[in-house]
Amino acid sequence: MSYASKIARAAALLREARHAVALTGAGLSTPSGIPDFRSPGTGLWEHVDPMEVAYIQAFRRHPETFYGWIRPLMETLLAAEPNAGHLALAELETGGWLRAVITQNIDGLHQRAGSRVVLELHGHLREATCISCYRVSPIEPLLGDFLASGEVPRCPVCGGVMKPNVILYGEQLPAEAVSGAMEHVRQADLMLVAGASLETMPASQLPFLVREHAGRLIMVNLMPTYIDEAAEVVIHADVAEVLPRVARVCAEG
Repeated sequence: MSYASKIARAAALLREARHAVALTGAGLSTPSGIPDFRSPGTGLWEHVDPMEVAYIQAFRRHPETFYGWIRPLMETLLAAEPNAGHLALAELETGGWLRAVITQNIDGLHQRAGSRVVLELHGHLREATCISCYRVSPIEPLLGDFLASGEVPRCPVCGGVMKPNVILYGEQLPAEAVSGAMEHVRQADLMLVAGASLETMPASQLPFLVREHAGRLIMVNLMPTYIDEAAEVVIHADVAEVLPRVARVCAEG
């Protein structure tokens, strides 16, 4: 099947679907300048042990290690803008061809692009929680001081360490997001997987669950995944180039 034929087929599947959902991963945000986790030379885990910088028990013992690692990434995240892939998914939702976005990303770019139903499996950076008194606060006021000084953000009430509301290794996934995602997966007759390597549980199993009840898959990712052979359409290309084409063909009818 040619590239143009794959685009056309993906658009046709989205238009035919009763309940289509998207599953997105780090590869969707790399065109916005946010590094993924495993790419050689640029991945976030390239030069650090994730169990030392992103494990909840390590955070509790040495929060300064986590914050030292995440400081340059935080600056990148704050400067990032939604790319054409994010915008295309929002257009698909507006057009009625996509019911929800289930994402492993913490950057909030889906919402900024205009997506309304976004289920964030790995949390987000809009808030932080004190690990001592559990007070939840908007993260933005804390970030300014942190980026300026590099000092670990502290709770304004008890002085405890503030932890961004992102999921670290060893933590439970947010129950509300997981429950919402599973409800959409149970109803889905089509899943569009965009920029996800499908190497992290439990998100990696969601396409398999869709296939279990005879749902179809559209895979858009630079590299192959474990479930490509079971997909209706597989496009190994840049999501920021593919998704706008798919959305345009959907809109053209």
